[in-house]
Amino acid sequence: MRELWTTLASMMGVWAFSQSLLQTVFPAEVRFASLKFIHRICNWFSAYCYYDITEIDGVNTNELYNAVQLYLSSSASITGNRLSLTRGLNSSSITFGLSNNDSLIDTFNGVKVLWEHVVIPRQAQTFSWRPLPEEKRGFLLRAKKKDKAVVLGSYLDFVMEKANEIRRKNQDRLLYTNSRGGSLDSRGHPWESVPFKHPSTFDTLAMDPHKKAEIMADLLDFANGESFYQTTGRAWKRGYLLYGPPGTGKSSMIAAMANFLGYDIYDLELTEVHTNSELRKLLMKTSSKSIIVIEDIDCSINLTNRKNNSTHSFSPPGAGAGAGSNEDGGNTITLSGLLNFTDGLWSCCGTERIFVFTTNHIEKLDPALLRSGRMDMHIHMSYCSFAALKILLKNYLGYDDDDVEKQLLEQLEQVIEKAEMTPADISEVLIKNRRNKNKAVWELLEALRTRAERNDAVKSSADDEEQEKRALESPKEAKCDEEKESSG
Repeated sequence: MRELWTTLASMMGVWAFSQSLLQTVFPAEVRFASLKFIHRICNWFSAYCYYDITEIDGVNTNELYNAVQLYLSSSASITGNRLSLTRGLNSSSITFGLSNNDSLIDTFNGVKVLWEHVVIPRQAQTFSWRPLPEEKRGFLLRAKKKDKAVVLGSYLDFVMEKANEIRRKNQDRLLYTNSRGGSLDSRGHPWESVPFKHPSTFDTLAMDPHKKAEIMADLLDFANGESFYQTTGRAWKRGYLLYGPPGTGKSSMIAAMANFLGYDIYDLELTEVHTNSELRKLLMKTSSKSIIVIEDIDCSINLTNRKNNSTHSFSPPGAGAGAGSNEDGGNTITLSGLLNFTDGLWSCCGTERIFVFTTNHIEKLDPALLRSGRMDMHIHMSYCSFAALKILLKNYLGYDDDDVEKQLLEQLEQVIEKAEMTPADISEVLIKNRRNKNKAVWELLEALRTRAERNDAVKSSADDEEQEKRALESPKEAKCDEEKESSG
């Protein structure tokens, strides 16, 4: 045993002497150049190339790192045995990804790549305006050299796009409103947001099923139409006008559209916007895949027809003559500014955005707002129909067609059109009696009958007044005719 230790010690001494001799004969610069040359030779003969995607790019977070982390959480074939579970801010679900120093294989259009999550301790804390993590994290992407163009081109673009879809799916949607008086928050943004929790969907929306199917198909065509809009040279946006009496579900329609597409909502309050410049800045700060809403546009500002308004300026309803001046704290948004907001050059500063206007009186709006390209689809939110009534019975009472007596359904169908009740009115009757479903249906029938009788009485009275008016005008018209004949 002593001889073995003696032999090992001798060998270690020879190795140390050899290393010292090499360092003396070959300086550090020569050794570094030799290693670099050998590394280059190995890379030359290697069939693979490698790409580092670090978490921190200088002092900023690398967006590509976060995108890869999201993409690998659900779109790749996980081969490792350990997964890292995360739940982001405003996220409603848990995502998983690669654990430290684990790897997986992904395939894209026949190209196979290897992803490895590299985590190593940080050697020394470098100077930074913010503290850095104790570990250096990043992804190492290995791909064949012949696939380099695909990896750096369409594959990484696909990873970013897929990550954005996952982020929107997992993250709760937000409802934005413009800050009062155009003020900015600490980040310089003019919008304030809260989580959007409205439960309305197209399944629960009280509307004719055929009309709903038409709207849903139009929304899907828009969301999937990027290549079409690029080919035709059109801005990737679309406008919807929701008009009809109050209580017909215009706000519920907007919420259903947002939940259907997974878009955020920007609720624009025009009375808080003073100039066209502020309007453009608000538009620039909206994100893609969003719905920009102006509710009750006929009430928020005076949209006088341009033929009757030479200045084209808007002011809050009830404001005085000085309301169109900034000095008086008024609103000087012009019709031209609003039109450019929806269909001008500034409307193209983002992509995949929907503009929605709502109004109770479509006849009050300037025709320039209603043309295609600004409001592409006009949706009439009418009084509750029989098809919509059955949806409300399903929503509030859990009733299908077979759960209601056939005779009772027929009576409801006969009276629903004459009653002209809004879905909101009918919903209130059902909510009030939801604990007694049978009573709820019969009380609804009684309410519909009462409303229908009242409408018939009003209509009959209006017809009588019209007949009396015509009877009074008839003698005057006859007298005028006699005077013309006598003078002739």
